Amino acid sequence: MLAVSNTSPISNLAHIERLDLLRPQFPLLLIPGAVSVELSAHPDPAASAAIHGAVQDGWIRVAPVVDSPMLRMLRAQVHRGEAEAIALAAELQASMVIIDELEGRGLAVNAGLSVTGTLGVLLKAKRAGLIDVVKPEIVKLRDIARFFIAPALEAKVLAASGE
Repeated sequence: MLAVSNTSPISNLAHIERLDLLRPQFPLLLIPGAVSVELSAHPDPAASAAIHGAVQDGWIRVAPVVDSPMLRMLRAQVHRGEAEAIALAAELQASMVIIDELEGRGLAVNAGLSVTGTLGVLLKAKRAGLIDVVKPEIVKLRDIARFFIAPALEAKVLAASGE
């Protein structure tokens, strides 16, 4: 499965020491240059080391993005990393784009892409038996990574996980 990720899912999962949940789901994860630059500036040394290790291992790879009308249009609407991730996923006809931000998710869906985010990664990890419960991971995301999740969305995710 070819997947492309924006910064926040990788950054947030690395920040809570759960980057390992991505690899079984996405054995090859592509990131555009703008995402690579953002990840290289991660403020947490342990998270930064985990991300660097994933790149060194080759399962997270930087891929170039072609300058296109779509990319220019996206850059006018969302942050550069999001724009490049969506454009790269569309260009490569990726099976999945991993993005958390609501506006970026909407643009990705409008581009015909399948979308998941950090919470989707956690749900799939539970279904695959990689984690036993989702709730503690959400708590860590909120408390450690400062990840915002609306109460209604949290309730929906927990219900979907059977918690």
